[in-house]
Amino acid sequence: MTGFVPPPYPYDRLAEVITIAGRHAGGGVDLSIGTPCDDPPPEVTAALASPATARTYPPSLGTPAFRQAATDWIARRLGATVDVATEIAACVGTKEFVASTPQYLKLRTPERDTVLYPAISYPTYAMGASLAGCRAVPYTKLSEIAAEDAERALLVWVNSPSNPTGELADLAEAAFWGRERNVPVFSDECYAEFTWATPAASVLTSGTQGVVAVHSLSKRDNFAGARIGFYAGDAELIHYLSEVRKHAGLMPPGPVQAAAVLALNDDEHVERQRSRYRQRLTRLTEILGVLGYAAHLPEGAFYLWVASPSGDAWTDARDLAERAGIVVSPGEFYGPDGADHFRVAAVQPDDRIELVATRVGLA
Repeated sequence: MTGFVPPPYPYDRLAEVITIAGRHAGGGVDLSIGTPCDDPPPEVTAALASPATARTYPPSLGTPAFRQAATDWIARRLGATVDVATEIAACVGTKEFVASTPQYLKLRTPERDTVLYPAISYPTYAMGASLAGCRAVPYTKLSEIAAEDAERALLVWVNSPSNPTGELADLAEAAFWGRERNVPVFSDECYAEFTWATPAASVLTSGTQGVVAVHSLSKRDNFAGARIGFYAGDAELIHYLSEVRKHAGLMPPGPVQAAAVLALNDDEHVERQRSRYRQRLTRLTEILGVLGYAAHLPEGAFYLWVASPSGDAWTDARDLAERAGIVVSPGEFYGPDGADHFRVAAVQPDDRIELVATRVGLA
């Protein structure tokens, strides 16, 4: 028998498009992966050099200072309240949390075998189900989820602002849906501070019962390489997951936790970053417009989700690489329902985006 065979990693499939884009003078401009290009605050990176936090094992749960800073940030920026002692814990970046949580919940509730996730979404939601040996069941609307799937669900993922679409979900509705059906709601909110028409929101404003909010410093603080995040919400779920993760040896490095405290306590650099992303998104819509692609600013996050004129996003990806030297992500990376769109990440420095503008005659 053949066991699990990992599929090709989505971004590894872009090799041909990257080669095409790289033929332009000045090289390709990669707008495919949402990796930050700007620097974290200097005091944050300086904290990574502290020997005091490097010599001893860090607490898997998170240092008291880190959990307090995260709790304070939730109150200050999201208007929600969690108990620092029982309702919040650290994780080693949120991707590993998303990928591993289904297998841990399956151990807790072996009679359930289903992970519900948005039909167009971050691919790790579905992969986490596969790694746990569970059914990965996509949904378009919570109200359309079959009763049988809800009864079998270990958890339901929501993501707001959405990657890749930028849409905002009704998080209060999600919390209500989960509580009515006794399905834990895990809300991925890593782009929470990058909303463009409404304030930042969290599932936690509806209370912590039955819900867990997942947050990362990768986007808000340009700290993706440090791998640090946290999850907060239902005390029973937080306790269970933090105990299992402790046994699994999942602990954010001590210097990273110390640096994260400084980052979470500083909102000014986030406001500057918001301005950068808004300007880049606007410029990219102009560039795409010249090339014949109708792009619109999202409700949140820092991606453009663009409809494919041809209906085949791979055709568009090759076209954009040939004509402008940019690399974008075909929408099928985010599920079959996304195959007629492509995603553009506003994550290159301004001078690289202006290089593209020059190529299309906008400079």
